[in-house]
Amino acid sequence: MTAASIERFSDEISGSAATLAGIIDGADLSQPVPTCPEWTLRQLATHVGRAHRWATEIVATRSPEFIPFRAVPGGRLPDDPGQQASWLRDGAARLIVTVRDAGADPVWAFTRLRPASFWARRMAHETAVHRADAEIAVGRAPVVDPGIAVDGIDEWLGFQDEPGDDSQDARLDALADGQVLHLHATDEGLDGAGEWLVRRAGDRISVDHGHGKGDAAVRGPASALLLILVRRLPADHPGVQVIGDRTVLDHWLAATPF
Repeated sequence: MTAASIERFSDEISGSAATLAGIIDGADLSQPVPTCPEWTLRQLATHVGRAHRWATEIVATRSPEFIPFRAVPGGRLPDDPGQQASWLRDGAARLIVTVRDAGADPVWAFTRLRPASFWARRMAHETAVHRADAEIAVGRAPVVDPGIAVDGIDEWLGFQDEPGDDSQDARLDALADGQVLHLHATDEGLDGAGEWLVRRAGDRISVDHGHGKGDAAVRGPASALLLILVRRLPADHPGVQVIGDRTVLDHWLAATPF
């Protein structure tokens, strides 16, 4: 991962955290979040702030092992409403500095040890999606930067491809053998980076960049495609086209929850 990409992910972390902080500042935190069933704004904000502190702890300690999410110090949203927004912003800022300082040092990252910079990317997408959750909850239309959204789709499709053990890939239930799902981001300047072919062949799901024919094709802005894939927006969102067999997309979404 280049320094430029780390900076871009850092900008997304800080920007989305600031947006979320602005939403909760003075808000009724008991308000439900429809895209995170059974969560309120308080629980959403707590999750994001705690996730930042959790990733920071992993990177700061160069931990080679999983650290329990709830064991991280300072992971509780302050009771004082006047401190809640700054708690979110401060957690994001500390994460960014810690990841920059660690650079390529190996740390625990789900299925294996990876460079600490992994957490800049993972937390950028985690924060962007949950920022979108908060925006939807208060009636705003979320938009993710196209470049970040394209990388988010890359990460989401690839991230799911790492079960970490010998268990069967749960996504095999999402596509019938031989089926192909084509995703096409229509933003300008993406070239081949904005198209994906998700294919099942036997007991394997593969994801490749490129143009091709699918049993179902989904075309639209990268932001909308990402938020549809993580089930934050419906597939019939304005500006998005589903071409071909709609049930292919529906089955994929049902089998790949965020």
